[in-house]
Amino acid sequence: MKKIFPIILIFLILGAIFAVNNVKTRINAPSQNTQTVLLEIPKGSSPLKVSQILHQNGVWTDEMAFKIWCRLNQPALKAGWFEIAPKQTLDEIMALMTSGKNAVRKVTIPEGRASWEMPFYLKKAFPNLDEDRWNALVQDPRFARSLGVEANSLEGYLLPETYPFPIDANEETILKQMVKANLKVRTDFENRPGSNWKELGNWHRVLTLASVVEEETGKPEERPLIAGVFTNRLRIDMPLGADPTVRFIFKNLTGPIYKSQLNSDSPYNTRKFKGLMPGPISNPGRKAIEAALFPAKTDALYFVAKDDGSGTHFFSSNLKDHNKYKDIAAKNRGE
Repeated sequence: MKKIFPIILIFLILGAIFAVNNVKTRINAPSQNTQTVLLEIPKGSSPLKVSQILHQNGVWTDEMAFKIWCRLNQPALKAGWFEIAPKQTLDEIMALMTSGKNAVRKVTIPEGRASWEMPFYLKKAFPNLDEDRWNALVQDPRFARSLGVEANSLEGYLLPETYPFPIDANEETILKQMVKANLKVRTDFENRPGSNWKELGNWHRVLTLASVVEEETGKPEERPLIAGVFTNRLRIDMPLGADPTVRFIFKNLTGPIYKSQLNSDSPYNTRKFKGLMPGPISNPGRKAIEAALFPAKTDALYFVAKDDGSGTHFFSSNLKDHNKYKDIAAKNRGE
């Protein structure tokens, strides 16, 4: 027995080394999926449940290796949606599932879009988005107030930017995220000295003015000047005279504006009525909001597009110069 025992011990040691190496090899093996797999881990899922989900989705089929890994590491698994890239090790898969970094879809909403234009961009990432529900929520005063918006609509409160929306986002969660971003901008600007906040009165009126500024120019460097013109007009009780507000009434984004439209009795018709409209006509970005709060100091009361391909405007302080610039713009258009 004294001669046999060392031999048995050697075999046991070799067997243990083989078993350990075998487990390491199995744990470090790449996942079986050859394409990125999107899967959901429900809240409260046990390691066994997670193992079953990975197996069912063809990501990781070695349940014993998974069980051993969990016993060794005691992971704090998170619920949510996860995108598993091909050929991931178990360490990499579990690092993702314990990080809480849920799968997202990035969507860029351009500046100056009205709420009803936004589904066009959102549907690229969320093809099942319900436009009717989207529009209904935007126009629901109770929903607006539940998000901290003191207005009858969310128009103007949907901040344009690039968002990482959760993979399972719906109309309500998307709107909540966009409004939250808008109200964060409000917090950023609220106490900044030297702004027009008190003169405008409240955040709703700031967004209302900013939305017109946004629609009047695509040139960031011109926004403070445009805002300066509108601020001057408000101060002397002169109509803003902004064509985009008429376009908003009829959802007439391009093409001519007809005389019948200019005669509209809608309170959004700033060609006919003085002062600000009841609310925003689009959703302004941060730069347009900043321009409304910090307009350029100017004596200009008029501006007209140059129509020379530059996308910029002529600015003037009197009607005579304004008409002169209108003539130049007409010649630039070949009229």
